[in-house]
This record gives sequence, C-alpha cells and structure tokens, in this order.
Amino acid sequence: MRRDVFQAIADPNRRAIISLLAVQQKMNVNGLAEKFKISRPAISKHIKILSECGLVVTSRQGREKYCEMKFQKLTEVSDWVEQYRKFWEEKLDALDSYLTALQAQEKNFARKKK
Repeated sequence: MRRDVFQAIADPNRRAIISLLAVQQKMNVNGLAEKFKISRPAISKHIKILSECGLVVTSRQGREKYCEMKFQKLTEVSDWVEQYRKFWEEKLDALDSYLTALQAQEKNFARKKK
C-alpha cells in the first residue's frame, strides 16, 4: 500500500510522534513509547507508517532503533494548505470590500435622510 504524508498526519498519535521528534531531533523507539499510553508495538506501527511516508528515518545503533524526522516531506502539506489560505484570503478580502462599500452606502443614505 502506498502511503502519503496526509495519511501520516491524520492520526493524533503520529502527529504527537512528529512533535516529539521535532523537539528531540532523534529518539529511540523505547523512549518514544514511554511518552504514550499505547503499546510499544502500536508505536512501532505508527513509526512504520511515518517511515513509509518519508517523514521519519530509522537507523540502528547497536541494539537500539532510533527515529529521526525528515521535515522536507511536510512541505507537501504546507503547499496544499497554502493554496487554500490564498483562496480564503481572496474571499475574505472581497467580503471586506463589500462590507466597506455597504457601510459607505448606509452613511450616504443616512446623510440624505437628514
């Protein structure tokens, strides 16, 4: 199954793992598992998904397996969000212009009534 970065960030546990790795830079799997109320195998499954999506790289150092974030892949998410940010900014700017024009019309109407 091909996974993408959106599948990775869809789960709150995976987002929490990403947040931890963003701060810690590199953590072993046991260290990550200690931070959660879910089982070590569940954490391993989440790490596997993050790895398949290209967000996490795992490496072995002796008997320990370490995880490290690869933030470049998150640009897919920021690019996707950016297009909608631009869309909504344009819509909100248009609404602001409309409301400003409407207020100006109301002021003109009120002046003419006097």
